[in-house]
Amino acid sequence: MSRVHALQAPLFQVRESPLHGLGAFAVRRIRKGTRVIEYLGERVSHAEADRRYQHKDAGDAHTFLFIVDEQTVIDAGADGNEARFVNHACEPNCESVIEKSRVFIETLRTIEPGEELTYDYQIQREADDPPDIDAIFACRCGSVRCRGSMLWPRRRTAVGRRTTRP
Repeated sequence: MSRVHALQAPLFQVRESPLHGLGAFAVRRIRKGTRVIEYLGERVSHAEADRRYQHKDAGDAHTFLFIVDEQTVIDAGADGNEARFVNHACEPNCESVIEKSRVFIETLRTIEPGEELTYDYQIQREADDPPDIDAIFACRCGSVRCRGSMLWPRRRTAVGRRTTRP
């Protein structure tokens, strides 16, 4: 697996995205298995992350929080880097990898110049989620296999079947 070195030219640039807000776009070919960037930000407890965003509008899904483990959340809204602009997709070209309590974005396949870097956020559902939570965390990736939501797992219907997108 190749590593990004500080003296190398950037692998991507941040610019407007058709998926959501700003996105990360490859400026050169990035080979499969490349560790693109570390997800950085202030490391806080879950309680502190909740406190920081408790007054946020319930319909606003925009967040830079990344859960590392049961004790730690990275808040890229505080001292974060460009990794926070890698958008969600249901069929991503990257994945998040947690290694020794650090989070990295790595490529799942070779990415061509101009292609947007994405990974599956797999935001966990909570028992107290509002009924419209899937709309709040709607996915706009456009993939044939888009599940319609950044949340994971898919919401089950009353008969226990997974819902599917038409």
